[in-house]
Amino acid sequence: MDSGFALHAVEVASSPQERFAEYLQSRGKRITQQRKALVEHVFQRHDHFDADELIDNLSKISGGKAVSRPTVYRTLNELVEAGLLRRMSLGGRAVYEHDYGYPQHDHLHCTHCDRLIEFQIEQLQQLRDAVAREHGFRVTGHRLIISGICRECSTQRHRRRSSLDLV
Repeated sequence: MDSGFALHAVEVASSPQERFAEYLQSRGKRITQQRKALVEHVFQRHDHFDADELIDNLSKISGGKAVSRPTVYRTLNELVEAGLLRRMSLGGRAVYEHDYGYPQHDHLHCTHCDRLIEFQIEQLQQLRDAVAREHGFRVTGHRLIISGICRECSTQRHRRRSSLDLV
């Protein structure tokens, strides 16, 4: 999934791998080689992904020595619980993105090609904070996903319609 333009990372005290190891240790769990490989892969680059895409990518780079499906799902849940990943629901499927070390942002979701475009607008956060103040509400975060059709898909649809009109 395309994430549009990259937002600037937020400075953090420890790496995602260190933070995950601390999280697991605090719950009496250990960092296995499979978990370690999964976390390394997820945090090598910033993109949006679902569990199936992650499993496919891991099997391609591991030369057939894949991380098991249950381990992927369990580890994704642990990464969300640890505050390292954020889970979003798009069209009935769970999509993940980095949360730790990444700034608050929102998304445009193209319902035609499934593209996610990240954006940050200060006025949106100001409006959120003003509404929260008005209601005596303490904001801990928010998630906004605007659904629609991206420019590329709109252009393609317009071109197809125009060519059909000529027939």
